[in-house]
Amino acid sequence: MMKKYRAELFSFLFLIGGILMDEFGGEWFRQPYVRFIWFFVAALPVTLPVLKEAWESICEKDFFNEFMLMGLAAIGAFYIGEYPEGVAVMLFYAVGERFQDHAVGRARDNIKALLDVRPDTASIIREGERLKVSPEEVEVGEIVEIRAGERVPLDGELLSEKGTFNTAALTGESVPRVFRREETVLAGMISTDRTVEIRVTRAYDQSALARILTLVQEASERKAPAELLIRRLARVYTPVVTGLALSIVLIPFFYSLMRPGFEYVFNDWLYRGLVFLVISCPCALVVSIPLGYFGGIGAASRLGVLFKGGNYLDAITKINTVVFDKTGTLTQGVFDVQAIDNAGIVSDRELLRLIASVEEGSNHPIAKAIVKYARNCKVEFSPVKDVTEMAGYGLKASIAGKEILVGNARLLVKEGIAFPSAIRQIPETIVICAADKQYIGYLLLADAEKEDALIAVKGLEELKIHNIQILSGDKQAIVSKLAKRLGIGRAYGDLLPEGKVEHMEELKKDKENRIAFVGDGLNDAPVLALSDVGIAMGGLGSDAAIETADVVIQTDQPSKIVTAIQVGKQTHRVIWQNVTLAFSVKMIVLLLGAGGLATLWEAVFADVGVALLAILNAIRIQRLIK
Repeated sequence: MMKKYRAELFSFLFLIGGILMDEFGGEWFRQPYVRFIWFFVAALPVTLPVLKEAWESICEKDFFNEFMLMGLAAIGAFYIGEYPEGVAVMLFYAVGERFQDHAVGRARDNIKALLDVRPDTASIIREGERLKVSPEEVEVGEIVEIRAGERVPLDGELLSEKGTFNTAALTGESVPRVFRREETVLAGMISTDRTVEIRVTRAYDQSALARILTLVQEASERKAPAELLIRRLARVYTPVVTGLALSIVLIPFFYSLMRPGFEYVFNDWLYRGLVFLVISCPCALVVSIPLGYFGGIGAASRLGVLFKGGNYLDAITKINTVVFDKTGTLTQGVFDVQAIDNAGIVSDRELLRLIASVEEGSNHPIAKAIVKYARNCKVEFSPVKDVTEMAGYGLKASIAGKEILVGNARLLVKEGIAFPSAIRQIPETIVICAADKQYIGYLLLADAEKEDALIAVKGLEELKIHNIQILSGDKQAIVSKLAKRLGIGRAYGDLLPEGKVEHMEELKKDKENRIAFVGDGLNDAPVLALSDVGIAMGGLGSDAAIETADVVIQTDQPSKIVTAIQVGKQTHRVIWQNVTLAFSVKMIVLLLGAGGLATLWEAVFADVGVALLAILNAIRIQRLIK
């Protein structure tokens, strides 16, 4: 740490020593050349880097920049013999730059951490042998072994029965998650309890981790309106205040020519001009505002929310309407057995055994969901014979000499089997079973809502967002039922992708609506593009949705939308606090300096002090957002 600040420390010690010797050092030190050399040596370590930056900027035709302003102020102070103040200008500016670098470093930590979770090697199994290779060399379809404590090098499908993974680097979740066979495991996760195998499903540069890194790295290139405004203002502001500083020096001179009674002392007016020049430096604004946005993006990424730019941090604060897709967004996106209803002829377990045994050989998503549920319930499957598939109806098979029918209501009608009429009123997907021409019960399957779906809706309402809607291609009855459970007033089902687009265009006709659309599927991409802020579920969402969206929820949790809005609002609040503070203090000291009521010391402390306060306030975003 001392080595890092040795230039500033050297200048500080020489500055303090020079001030003390001015007071107590005797006549030898007060000799003009002695004082000049002493303070000149004190200024060199902190002045040369600034003058170098100023020269490089001038070479790039950027004549009016903060480095030039500070350099002119220091040179001017030495010219009029105010050596300690000249050193102080550069010393405190250099210290402020160090604090800025440290603050930027802290803001980048969350993003750099993502780079550290990419393993250098992958253990693959080729022709029965275990080999260590670079992840870039692994092809889709190859099998990778991950031992306990190792990171997953590429996205893949879990081949082992189950595995527990730490997902914090990708999702921000502190609690490890259990994954089961055939579930997707992402690069960057850590196997915590056992050796597992995965089959690679995405190449190295297409992994979820690579996608996150690309999104976050691109985010810094998309500037928010406030940031762009300040940068444009700085280009005008800096030459204007330089001209004003020059006029403070020259106007009194011309006035003295017209009014001989007015005494003009060049050094006095030059001093006022230098005070004006120092305090006018826009570094507090130019540094703290981008740092604020960068801090907001970094804090959000730590929580599993990826903003593709500071402009979206601003845009999300204006949202007053949130439109959700249903499947995969508010719900888990996979069928699951929700209930078993038997007719009293066989037990629930026996009913599940019969249906699962018949469905075991099918590739239909509903069949897979039933088989998976039965296996989780430790149900033993029965041998099945003579399986016949009847398209649009279901399956017929033989188990232990009994004819088993598994399918929809139309299958039982076709076979002339009586069943309760109430079954026809059930909106969810059901799989009915009959044995030897007798109805014995059904399984009810549904896409279960996500655990935090209700929390998301309540959180949005607490943020005064009351216009919440659902657009879905699912049956209207199912969509309405979910909306009622979540307390959402408007829900539209049976929509094709073009239907969603039409609905979104209708919403946009009201210019007061600032709309966020939240989705995850390929068919959501057009609506995401239409919305003011498109939010994609990034964990298992389609590439098209993620590419089109402005914000990506890496955890697939709808409640993170509330987090995203809170991050945006907090960032927006901190940035405008910085703008107000910087302009207020600078205007006061600029006026005092022009009137001769402020010294260079006060100008330096005001400029550097405001910059440091603004930087510390920007860093505070990291602590405010948890």
